[in-house]
Amino acid sequence: MSDDRHPGGYILLVGAVLATAITYLGLVPRHFSTNPERAVLYLVVGWVPYTILFYLLGRLFSSPAALPSMRAADVGLGVALVALLLSLGLDAWGFTPAVVPVAHLFQAVAIYAGLALFGWGIGRRSKALTRRA
Repeated sequence: MSDDRHPGGYILLVGAVLATAITYLGLVPRHFSTNPERAVLYLVVGWVPYTILFYLLGRLFSSPAALPSMRAADVGLGVALVALLLSLGLDAWGFTPAVVPVAHLFQAVAIYAGLALFGWGIGRRSKALTRRA
């Protein structure tokens, strides 16, 4: 997706930014106080454009010299999944986000950091593979 061959990558990047912004700045706050279950649904659905956003950032703005390892993507996916499991464990023990929201704050930050790392790692690897082909 370099500038001269695929200018559509920047259009996709703008679309991913808009989808992420609409989800997290529009849909989640609208339903947070009236329908928290719907807000959680939008949070989870928002993980897709958020991850795609970091994939496109890695694809457009990284410059891997050789074929990079998948370590960043592996660590990111691992962090996101472990944080999600910890949050679900707290929820199962009765510490729901509605009762103790502070207990889920670390897991929420870890999920988003993990998804960002996952998207970036896949984007870098994809760019390097495309460059070699």
